[in-house]
Amino acid sequence: MQHDIDALMRDYQGRVPGASVLVLRDGQPLVRRAHGMADLEEGIAATPQTNYRLASVSKQFTAAAVLLLIEDGRLKLDDRIGQYLPGLPAATNAITLRHLLTHTSGLIDYEDVMDPADTRQVHDADVLTLLQSQDRTYFAPGTGYRYSNSGYALLALIVERASNQRYARFLHDRIFQPLGMRDTVAHEAGVSEVAHRAYGYSFENGAWTRTDQSTTSAVLGDGGIYSSIDDLAKWDAALYDGRLLSEQSLRQAFTPATPTDDPQVEYGFGWRITGDSLWHSGESIGFRNVIVRWPQRRLTVVMLTNRDDPEPYELAKKIGALAMGETATN
Repeated sequence: MQHDIDALMRDYQGRVPGASVLVLRDGQPLVRRAHGMADLEEGIAATPQTNYRLASVSKQFTAAAVLLLIEDGRLKLDDRIGQYLPGLPAATNAITLRHLLTHTSGLIDYEDVMDPADTRQVHDADVLTLLQSQDRTYFAPGTGYRYSNSGYALLALIVERASNQRYARFLHDRIFQPLGMRDTVAHEAGVSEVAHRAYGYSFENGAWTRTDQSTTSAVLGDGGIYSSIDDLAKWDAALYDGRLLSEQSLRQAFTPATPTDDPQVEYGFGWRITGDSLWHSGESIGFRNVIVRWPQRRLTVVMLTNRDDPEPYELAKKIGALAMGETATN
């Protein structure tokens, strides 16, 4: 199986932006391997400890933070968001935390109302400011589905208001540290560092060019976490038992709450659900990532890459199929 996976990963091998790949079965690594480079300019190879910007794979951690605060009694799923973010316009009055978690809020995409001439990075608080000027939604809350980075940025702010902690500190104290995810961080420039950092690249004019940050890369709630396959193995283990979240919270996160714009995919709380698999991809400038879990088989594939193309979901499914074949023969 390792040989077959190496063949699938050949485009990531050599002096090119790389990938770290993890295959877990029953909590044990069948494959734990890295290919290519984390930093082309410095000639630093990718390893299983390399930390990649997770992009939207971060959303499952934002959802977990909300669920922890619900367990603490500080939040309720059907609380209206104006209770915590009172500056929002009247058009958002009916939006609840549940709507944000499931992309059924109808919130305006903050990326679409940013000033294209402003090259400064926006943060979660800036997303709130942008949305305060938009007294409209795409649809009435709960009547449709539209994938929303805006919603998860607001969830990070709600976590801050409910916990009286910075979002990044709450994640560290309540998720990363208890699970032993020592190098995982919701990265804040000038506040925290990323250990073993991979930098993002795009293929432009026949060469790999560093494209590590965009104007939206500092928003944390929708995509600002850095992690490695080694740390994500610890996260995956915690999703099978009650060491972090209660059985009820896990069931809520993994239960389809809404259909999506893909008829094969439903959405829970920070997770896409397709048949017997739970998954989420993450795409931002210079990074493409995916985690795919088949809980009934106790099988997980994680693929983290520091390049803009291709999206690794289909490749991760092929790797999962190889692992399932090996399971069947053992």
